[in-house]
Amino acid sequence: MNVGLIWAQNPDGVIGADNGIPWRLPEDMAHFKATTLGHPVIMGRRTWDSLPARFRPLSGRRNIVVTRNPDWTAEGAERAGSLAAALELAAEARPEPGTAESGRERPSAWVIGGGEIYRAALPYATTLSVTEVDAPVTGDTFAPPLDPAWRITEDTGWRSSTTELRYRIRRYTRP
Repeated sequence: MNVGLIWAQNPDGVIGADNGIPWRLPEDMAHFKATTLGHPVIMGRRTWDSLPARFRPLSGRRNIVVTRNPDWTAEGAERAGSLAAALELAAEARPEPGTAESGRERPSAWVIGGGEIYRAALPYATTLSVTEVDAPVTGDTFAPPLDPAWRITEDTGWRSSTTELRYRIRRYTRP
């Protein structure tokens, strides 16, 4: 199974602060939705909790939540006791018709956070979609460090958001 990780980070690798995203970037939210729609998404329980209630579960995606709490339940989400169990659940799902990108492999599942889940999932990943946000913020959650085997295969170049932040979206793959 192809596994993708998707996140936004600032130059210092910050991806979160106080269980939330420390910037507002509508273009990244649109990219996130377009990229993950029709595919299972795997997240930690704190990431699930950080989603605004009106967006839980993320529509058009199978929501798999990793938590060690065997009693945890939430409407529209499936519980997995480990990342390995979450990947097994995701492998049972198939992309919805019309969501495959022509000409390249597309991940079968996307890991969407948080920091602990990203670090655990990185060895399984075949693709990364990283939005770099030019914002000097402090945070308490960081992106995993990438080893030199990861190669940039797409780069949108720097753009300006409607919120006046600069950002670029890069796709990474590794052999």
